[in-house]
Amino acid sequence: MISNNKHRFFLSLFFFISGFSFATWASRIPTIKTAFGFNEAELGTILLAMPVGSLLGLPISGWLVSKYNSRVPLTVGYALNGLSLALIGFAYNTFSLIAAICIFAFTTRIFNISVNTQTLTLQKRFEKKIIGSFHGFWSIGGIAGIALSTFLLTLNVSLHLHFSIVAVIMILITIYSYQFLLKGDRSETGNKLILSKPDPYIFYLGIVVFLCAICEGGMFDWSGIYFQEVLHVEIFTYGYLIFMTFMATSRFLSDIIIGRFGMPKTYIMSAVCIVLGISLAIIFPTFWTAMIGFSLVGFGTASIIPMSYALAGASKKYSPGMAISIIATYSITGMLLGPPLIGYLAHAFNLRVSFIVFGICGLMLVPITRLFFNHQKTQ
Repeated sequence: MISNNKHRFFLSLFFFISGFSFATWASRIPTIKTAFGFNEAELGTILLAMPVGSLLGLPISGWLVSKYNSRVPLTVGYALNGLSLALIGFAYNTFSLIAAICIFAFTTRIFNISVNTQTLTLQKRFEKKIIGSFHGFWSIGGIAGIALSTFLLTLNVSLHLHFSIVAVIMILITIYSYQFLLKGDRSETGNKLILSKPDPYIFYLGIVVFLCAICEGGMFDWSGIYFQEVLHVEIFTYGYLIFMTFMATSRFLSDIIIGRFGMPKTYIMSAVCIVLGISLAIIFPTFWTAMIGFSLVGFGTASIIPMSYALAGASKKYSPGMAISIIATYSITGMLLGPPLIGYLAHAFNLRVSFIVFGICGLMLVPITRLFFNHQKTQ
């Protein structure tokens, strides 16, 4: 009999290594931009491959989680995710790069739905909230991934070797950890997507996640470019590193903060941090103000998706797996629009101007979350 704490440990390990692998990819985007000679608009177009690949996984991810126990698509999807990361490193032209990124995003989608379904099932076995800690480990993994990227950059390690090392680690951990994942978590009801008027409960949460995803996706993909081209910092991973560090800190504190202030106030505090942080980085484009600004944005965005996933899991219309799959679609759409939008605006104006988008998204979180909680009271 596997204890709940052991289940929690290995789920946390999956979140950690997932953040590690994603940060490995995102932190080397400037390397890819330089190697292929892309301008901002061209890079924005290339980055469309991530959300497009994820959207292709929408019907499959929901179907897999509803048909099988979530640990099956989780392990298969993540092993393939490691392989696709290695393929990105070996891409030799634009077509092969786009294909590899699409596969990476597709398998990430399968994994994310599965692992979040596992966490919602496990949360029911604990009295205290534990959802935030899982996403905290994702951010800690991201910090470790950026740290390794920074170290390997100083050694001039090639992209394909870097990605191959991480891919092997991912696959080995996946194979070993399969035995410790939850069994029998397939829901018998609420597994079908109902095509009708949008459910306000899910719709409002989806918009919240969409706005957050624009901020997160944009910061993941463009923070390194900002430090490289606006601040002219040689080790361009600093901005991404501070963003992820404060995101991790916020996620580990989020369960305590939510318990103290409640979700409505936590959403508002998150919005304030995003707006204040991005304003600092834009208005005062120096190294230290940008570091402070990026840290505030990281702290602000961190709690939004874990809170929204937890609320989605309480849907009366859908099973947890299907509800998360629907919410994740809004997230992927935000990822679809965010990074390319920043690229096109940066090409038309400049990178500083394009970052205003994040501030607008932060402001919009306030009225949308109020609409959601007002609707929740009427249910």
